[in-house]
Amino acid sequence: MSYVFLHPIFLLIYYLLELATFVVIAAVIVSWLIAFGVLNMSNPAARQVVRTLDALTEPLFRQVRRVIPPVGGLDLSPIFILIAIYILQVFVEDLYGYLLQS
Repeated sequence: MSYVFLHPIFLLIYYLLELATFVVIAAVIVSWLIAFGVLNMSNPAARQVVRTLDALTEPLFRQVRRVIPPVGGLDLSPIFILIAIYILQVFVEDLYGYLLQS
């Protein structure tokens, strides 16, 4: 049986996970810029970017923080989210490869 028609779906899922990786990394970098006073929050454009990144990442971070609280003031939730995204990407690749072989 040919599962070639699933290729675009698997690519879409993979690239959405890749986009999620970049969004998480951007949220971490922006939080550092705010913490070190580099990013001016009185700027409306910067404030909108921060709000957008928070709206995209905070629900995921909050779920991880319920299980693993910050350690010594260090929030580890982005690391666990990135690991989960990587595992999902590997799963999608392996599933597609398995379906092509069968």
